[in-house]
This record gives sequence, structure tokens and C-alpha cells, in this order.
Amino acid sequence: MHRTAKAGLGAAYLAGFAWGLAREYAVIVEMDADGSHAPEQLHRLLDAVDGGADVAIGSRYVDGGAVRNWPWRRLALSKTANTYSRLLLGVGIHDITAGYRAYRREVLEKIDLAAVESKGYCFQIDLTWRAINNGFVVVEVPITFTERELGVSKMSGSNIREAMIKVARWGIAGRLNRTRSAVG
Repeated sequence: MHRTAKAGLGAAYLAGFAWGLAREYAVIVEMDADGSHAPEQLHRLLDAVDGGADVAIGSRYVDGGAVRNWPWRRLALSKTANTYSRLLLGVGIHDITAGYRAYRREVLEKIDLAAVESKGYCFQIDLTWRAINNGFVVVEVPITFTERELGVSKMSGSNIREAMIKVARWGIAGRLNRTRSAVG
């Protein structure tokens, strides 16, 4: 698959998902192409899906997971973003921003991918939130993430603001929905 225009990280993932779904793959995997995600660890994700998970996240922040060669500021930002998301959304996922994942095709078919709001770095949080809200089983498996071998990060202040606002909005909406369900 080759894309000629850049339209954001989320758009690239959506194009890849559409490509895999069109070919009727049972499991679709996403991973960074910059050397950060080791193909040798892919079996962990696939084993989790084979074991019953609908979404398997390669996690840096569960027992056995690790991060190599990241500057402390980048690690602090990542851990803060994950804690913020976990607390506001009320989910038990420790690495909701991770980009090494395996999805059962049913997850991607049920989630309205055209309605996914996030095209940037918030995309991973958005998709995880939608999977959980649709009743899918999301698990984390430990991986070792190594700082990219190629390219530079495109993380920016606007990416961070987008994620903070959207996660807060989703968290509030989720709590309101749970309150309405409990009352009504």
C-alpha cells in the first residue's frame, strides 16, 4: 500500500484498515514503520487475539513492557497522557496511546470508522474508547518500544491540546451516559 498524500496519522491508519478489510483479513495489525515496534514481538499480539481478545495493545506500561532510548521529557509526556486518559475515561488501559495493535476485523467493522473524530495522535485513544464502548475485549500485552530509527516525531502542542479536549469531552459524555442509564 502506498499513499501519495499525507493527511495525518489517523487517516493513514484508516486507509490501512480499509485496505485490510477489503482483502477480508481476519486480524488487522497496525505498527509504526520507523523501527519503534519490533516485528519479533508481533506474536504476542496475535496470541492475545487467538486467546479471545478483540483488540490487543502492545503496551509499554504493563509488567514486562519497556521503553528504550526515549528522552525523559517524552516518556513523562507519554505517561501523563496515558494516566490522564485512563482517569478521565474510566478505563483500565495503561497504554491507550500505543500504536502497536491487533484488531479482529469485527471491531473495525462495528466501529463506524468514518465517524472517528481524531486524525492525529489522539486516534489511538479514540479507537480504544470506541472499542470499549461497543463491548469489545481490549487487552494489553507487554512489548519493548525503542525510539525510532528513522524520521522525527511530529508531536506538537496542537496534538496535545486536541487530545486533552477530546478526552475530557468523551469522559464527561461517558459519565453522563452512565448516570442517565443508572437513573432511567
